Amino acid sequence: MGRILDRYFQRAALRRWQRMAQQAADAPHSLLRMQRDHARGLRAHLDRVIHVADARLTLPLIGSRQFPKPVGTDWSWRPDLWRGPLSHPGVASAPRKAALDPQVTVFHDCPNAENAFRQIRNRKNTDLAPYGLSIEVFSFEGSFLSVSVELPIGMARDLTLQHMVQIGSLIVSDEPTHVYARLNIRHGPNTEQVLRELATSSEPVTMDFDLAHLHINERRIDKIWLDLIFESPRMNRMVVRDLTFCRHHRADL
Repeated sequence: MGRILDRYFQRAALRRWQRMAQQAADAPHSLLRMQRDHARGLRAHLDRVIHVADARLTLPLIGSRQFPKPVGTDWSWRPDLWRGPLSHPGVASAPRKAALDPQVTVFHDCPNAENAFRQIRNRKNTDLAPYGLSIEVFSFEGSFLSVSVELPIGMARDLTLQHMVQIGSLIVSDEPTHVYARLNIRHGPNTEQVLRELATSSEPVTMDFDLAHLHINERRIDKIWLDLIFESPRMNRMVVRDLTFCRHHRADL
């Protein structure tokens, strides 16, 4: 019964506002002023409902952890920047080191700092990540620009040389550019690094890092992070629409 009454009152209110809109051109000023005040008060609540509904109902859903994983995956992760809204959505004229959130930090050595890093909402039907990272660079006189993503400690737990680390990415750019992914594994005082080139494409790309050939003390691994390095980013806009990580065992031979 409550739902029936709600629909009845909603239709009645809609008809009332339609009638006022039709009569607004001829309404006396005193009545029109009162109707305007009521409409402004109502609009604030309507805008809030529309804003929250758009954020929650637009696909992909906020907080999504869904992405393809290889058979045998025992750990997977999508960083928070690509999963949910940041408290501060971006930074313009970023200094040489700028933290976008506790996991993602931007580094560069350009003295002009004519750049902008901004979290954007993904709205394509093919997107799996709710958010992406937009990187806009104008004049750039430095030698490097990178986005560093620190992986959770759970990634290092029980990691062995029999594991493969798979990086999934979807990176698009206005102008052709080279993007490199450097996986860094710190074990005790030493750090092992593996550098691979990532393709920029309108389709998701996956890349496996084989740990078998690294000289790593498995018991002393305490930090793992990934650097996305953008070559010659001047006068370009790059968007990292998705970034995912998973760990799986190498197939037995």
